[in-house]
Amino acid sequence: MGSQSVKEISSLQERQEFLSHLLKDITALEVMMEIDIFEKGVHRVGAEQELCIVDNNFRPAKNALKILRNIKDTHFTTEIALFNLEINLDPVLLNDHCFSTLKNQLQYLLDIAHNEAKKIDNNKIILTGILPTLKKKDLKFENITPFKRYITLNNALKKIRGNDFRLHIKGVNELIVTSESILFEASNTSFQIHLQLDLDKIVDQYNWAQAIAGPVLASATNSPLLIGRELWSETRIALFQQSVDLRNRSYHLREQKARVSFGTGWIKNSIINLYKDDIARYTPILTSDFEEDSLSVLQQNKIPKLKALNLFNGTLYKWNRLCYGITNGVPHFRIENRYIPSGPTVDDEIANAVFWVGVMQGMPDKYRTIYDKMSFEDVRGNFINAARTGINTYFIWFGKVISAKKLILNELIPIARRGLKKSNIDKKDIKKYLRIFEKRVVKGRTGSEWLTKSNRILKNKLTRDVASSTLTMCMYKNQQKNIPVHEWKLAKVNECIHLDIKRNKLGKIMTTEVFVVNENDLVALVDRVMHWKNIHHIPVVDDENKIVGIITRSDIKKIDLTKDNILVVKDVMIKKMISVDSEISLEDANQLMIKNNIGCLPVIDNDDLIGIFTKKDLEKFLNATSDDE
Repeated sequence: MGSQSVKEISSLQERQEFLSHLLKDITALEVMMEIDIFEKGVHRVGAEQELCIVDNNFRPAKNALKILRNIKDTHFTTEIALFNLEINLDPVLLNDHCFSTLKNQLQYLLDIAHNEAKKIDNNKIILTGILPTLKKKDLKFENITPFKRYITLNNALKKIRGNDFRLHIKGVNELIVTSESILFEASNTSFQIHLQLDLDKIVDQYNWAQAIAGPVLASATNSPLLIGRELWSETRIALFQQSVDLRNRSYHLREQKARVSFGTGWIKNSIINLYKDDIARYTPILTSDFEEDSLSVLQQNKIPKLKALNLFNGTLYKWNRLCYGITNGVPHFRIENRYIPSGPTVDDEIANAVFWVGVMQGMPDKYRTIYDKMSFEDVRGNFINAARTGINTYFIWFGKVISAKKLILNELIPIARRGLKKSNIDKKDIKKYLRIFEKRVVKGRTGSEWLTKSNRILKNKLTRDVASSTLTMCMYKNQQKNIPVHEWKLAKVNECIHLDIKRNKLGKIMTTEVFVVNENDLVALVDRVMHWKNIHHIPVVDDENKIVGIITRSDIKKIDLTKDNILVVKDVMIKKMISVDSEISLEDANQLMIKNNIGCLPVIDNDDLIGIFTKKDLEKFLNATSDDE
């Protein structure tokens, strides 16, 4: 999918032409594997760093293209959203100081990004699995990077779905929301690790990569929050699958697999069966112009690029994805680990890479032909459970139940250490990064644990938006110092960023968890709800859930409910209410309430009630910011 020159398959002829190239690519690949021309004995490791761009209030900043133009470095590229960028690190041979090399290059390129972002409206770069300050309004079509490949992919997926993209995730909270585009996918930022493997061992090692995915993910989670809701420890897993899920009801009835998946079973005999299974299951949605016929190229004793296969593979999103590539004219296979999130720091990311590569390289012989020893359903279940509960997960590991901590500390870290020594990795790097990883597991302090606990502290005294901005600011400060996450102190209210009442918008501090009543509800019920929830103002909606008025405690006090116990809300509500949108400044909203002698303002967006702003909200905000001063 990296190519800009892609287009939607919109005719039978285009489909037939693409499938013809795809089948030739598979045939060419089989021939190449038969004559054994793949690179041998050479292992390389590489990485892709996805990142978020934020403004002074740590909200998404849509300046990716401006920053990219100023950077002028081919290691940087766009992502699907204008508030994301990607850095592609140079692959290095897996030996000696390779991980220090990756770390130094990544830090160097991040410093460039930080410096160029700062020049544009004082923007900042954040490493996070999901940006805590993201809102639904950030996921609009207008925020897609305006390049053909992204627009084409969006249109192709939307055409197949036939409706808007719907997200439904249950965790500690529940989130149900729809979007007009695939920008839910842009909520995810990851640190993708590539490992080149030998052809004669790749079947066993790909299966092993699947087996260890659960515990590796459990130790690296960093994405518990989405649009203000606390969901999974690694919400990216559910979010990404649903964001590009093309299945309508008929697909589900036929058990069609989602394009984002963990896989369908163990690989046996040949790794090429991964590609064959995908071609059998999934419809191609994109095509391109093809400059070569892969079989003809092979007959000329040249190495084909397999462009159709790579394009098709790029529209499928396995968490462990098999990739074909060419280095110095020699073909190779590599596994792309796609499930590890971005952040919390560069050292944490390199520690994750060191651990994963070490476990991959140290695979014990007893785990070969793993399909005879372990259920694939257990492995897939381990992965989903790890995404839900992170470091606190219990796994089924070769028929036994074991905690994530015990499995990682007692079995996988020793395997990783042996694998790294086998690969001749520098002893200091092994010690440094495995120690970071081990301490994180021992303390149980992953990025998700820090975010969750810190967010709960902040939400007790701050509104959701101010808490999210404060959380992101604290994350940014720790990242700048490159302090591993297990050493981070929980965020505190007195670290609240300064928010100017004159400049900042109502949307930052309004109450978004709003109790409403229907216009035909009994006033006696409203009176009870107000007392139970200690609230003074409740918006009133009609049967179509549109706001039609507001009822206050002072209105109810004027009524003798012992006599008028069947009185309904529409008889006493305030119909001529004053409402605002979320873009009004806090000062203007406050002055509006003073001028009209009212205690609250319903906040409306496109005729929908999205929040309520009261004097209590303003007092809460002012008290928090004054504590900071």
